[in-house]
Amino acid sequence: MEIKYMGQMTMRWEGREKLPSARKPRTVLALLLLNDKTPVTTSALITELWGENPPRSALTTLQTYILQLRKCLAAMSGRSLACISEKTLVTWPCGYLLRLPADATSDVAEFRRFAREGREAERRGHLAEAVRSYRAALALSQGPLFADIEHGPLLRAEAVRMEECRLSLVERSIEGDLLLGRHREVVSELSALVAQYPYHEQLTGQLMVALVRCGRRQDALAVHQRLRARMVEDLGLEPSSHLRALQSAVLSGEPLPGPPGTGGEIPTPYAGAFATAARSHD
Repeated sequence: MEIKYMGQMTMRWEGREKLPSARKPRTVLALLLLNDKTPVTTSALITELWGENPPRSALTTLQTYILQLRKCLAAMSGRSLACISEKTLVTWPCGYLLRLPADATSDVAEFRRFAREGREAERRGHLAEAVRSYRAALALSQGPLFADIEHGPLLRAEAVRMEECRLSLVERSIEGDLLLGRHREVVSELSALVAQYPYHEQLTGQLMVALVRCGRRQDALAVHQRLRARMVEDLGLEPSSHLRALQSAVLSGEPLPGPPGTGGEIPTPYAGAFATAARSHD
């Protein structure tokens, strides 16, 4: 079985793909998939579908959706409806349990594997290897979690969590690229990201660093000024102390401060602990 969670949800089993076309059965399936091998209560499913004011027919309607899903799973797998009801989409006390096959694969599982490998490589000081793993994870992200599914509170929270995880990998991969001296390669990517996340100070700081290293100090200062004007006007806030220190360093020509929490200057590309890793992996 192959499952795609990010972007448009797809499921392929025994070479066949068949999902319900109606929105609410797809929402039920999405929630069951996220809780593979863990029962989902009837009350949680009803809340996901109808919020705090479900119709009187909610329980009966939910049972109809479960039957539709079982029929789809039976059609994909070539198994009988009874077999699916007994072994795959099982009625559980107060809810339902979805058991995926042991050989099931998914884009989210691969995303998490690459992210884990990237963190492990980063801890070992293998920066280029870490960046490759982060980029491999990000390449799997073809859109928000269950982008074509109607989200209730549980799916919405999971989608937000997944987006935060994805954005964290974006930051880490770009930080690695900057440490490896790839500032020219990331300028266009960072410009697009800053436009997409106009209040994101970490990405703004990374863009400023990349621009300075490309000899574009004036552009770096303009990036800071746009963020400050937007934050003051829209939020009544000033940029963080790190961004203010970064702006000051750009103005004075002093060494740029490192990312928040590092407590030091931004390392020169290919310098320090990452030098050997950078040369051996690039």
